[in-house]
Amino acid sequence: MFKYREMLATDWKAVYHIYRQGMATGLATFTVEKLSYEEFDSERLTVGRLVAVDNEKVVGWATLKQAYPTIPEYHGVAEVSIYIDQNYQGVGVATGLLKQLITVSEQEGYWLLESDIFANNTGSIRLHQKCGFRQVGYREKIGKDNNGIW
Repeated sequence: MFKYREMLATDWKAVYHIYRQGMATGLATFTVEKLSYEEFDSERLTVGRLVAVDNEKVVGWATLKQAYPTIPEYHGVAEVSIYIDQNYQGVGVATGLLKQLITVSEQEGYWLLESDIFANNTGSIRLHQKCGFRQVGYREKIGKDNNGIW
């Protein structure tokens, strides 16, 4: 059984390793450059930083970002990031982690969570739908991958 807890700065090495796995798939993020803990820390909310652990090994993580930081009326809206170690995908880690993140976000006063998911990342789409998210649209040409393709 997996446990979920708050992310600590000391989890960074494992968190970044899992993030790099996601980058390598080409299905998770446009980010391809090296990311420092300070950059990671500064772009995410201090609440809703969670890790999934299996016998103290970090096997997944989730965070929240302020979706519209310059619009005070939208401060209850946050963007979800969730990444699971490739060796732990499909075994329930992500579902438990996302459900925990939803609970924490509601306790902190967030009324809407959104997630930008690549159209071909069907696993992530199914996960979010399973946890109550729904697709409300799609965007085109929002960024290029590491090969320069829209």
